[in-house]
Amino acid sequence: MGPAVTNMLTRLVPARYRKSTPLIPVVRLRGMISAGGSPLQPALSLAAVSTALERAFSIKRAPAVAISVNSPGGSPVQSRLIYKRIRDLAEEEKKPVLVFAEDVAASGGYMIALAGDEIIADPSSIIGSIGVIAAGFGFHEAIGKIGVERRVYTAGQNKSTLDPFQPEKEEDVEHLKALQLDVHETFIDLVKQRRDGKLADDPDLFTGRFWAGEKAKALGLIDHVGDMRGFVRERFGDKAQLKLVTLPRGLFGRRPQPGVTGFGNADPGLIAAQAAGGLLSALEERALWNRYGL
Repeated sequence: MGPAVTNMLTRLVPARYRKSTPLIPVVRLRGMISAGGSPLQPALSLAAVSTALERAFSIKRAPAVAISVNSPGGSPVQSRLIYKRIRDLAEEEKKPVLVFAEDVAASGGYMIALAGDEIIADPSSIIGSIGVIAAGFGFHEAIGKIGVERRVYTAGQNKSTLDPFQPEKEEDVEHLKALQLDVHETFIDLVKQRRDGKLADDPDLFTGRFWAGEKAKALGLIDHVGDMRGFVRERFGDKAQLKLVTLPRGLFGRRPQPGVTGFGNADPGLIAAQAAGGLLSALEERALWNRYGL
C-alpha cells in the first residue's frame, strides 16, 4: 500500500481514533463532597467517581488525564480518598494529571485539586480555603417555648455531645476544636507536600482565606491561569482531542449513583425520608456555595 493510499485512508478515520491525535480523557468532579447523598441530590464521593476515574486512566494512548474540579468542599475524609485514588491511578498508569478549577476549588475541593501534577484555574476561579469548619444550630430555647421536653439516655458520658436540642457545653466545643486542629494539620501537611517549593511565604495561606486565580498563582496554590481547551492544545498540539469520561448509562439512560438508594419499590415512608434528606442536603450545599459568593 503506497503512502498516498495510506494518507487517504487515515483521513477517513475520525480524528479521535487516529493514533497520531493526542486524546485527553476528562473527568468532571462537581458538587458538595459527602459520603451520603440522595436520588434528588447526589453527592461527590469516592464511590460515585471511582469508576469514571478508572476508565479515564485506562485509556492507554492518553498522554495525560484531565480532572475538572468545581466544588466548595465538604467531607475531609471523602476529599482525601478521592485525592488518593487519583494519585494511585496516576502512579500505576504512569500518567500525569492536569487539574482544572472551574468556579470553585476550595476547602475539600482544593484538597482534590492537589492530586494534579499541575493545577490550572480561570482568573475568576475561587481557590484555597485551607481550613476546617463545622456549623449547626441550637434549638434548646425554641423547644422550651413550644412545650417540648428533650429526653436523652446514654451509656457513656460523652455519647451526647453538641446536641442541638440541649445547651452547648464548653468541654464539647473544646473537644470539637481539638479535632478540627488535627484535621487542619493533615490538610496543611498535604498542601506543603504537594506544593513543595511553590508556596509563597504568606501568613494567611492556611487560615481558611480564599483567593481568585491570579492571586492564587502568586501564592503558589496553582501553576497556571487559563482554560482547559486552550491549555491542552498548547501542551499537546492543536489536534489534541478532549474526551469526557462519565459513568456508564443504565436502563432508560440514567446513570447509577453508587451508594444511593433509588425510589424503585421503596415504601412511602422511605421515599419521604429520602426526599427530606435530599432537601436538607441541597440546603447544605447551597450554603457552601454561598460562602464563596456563588
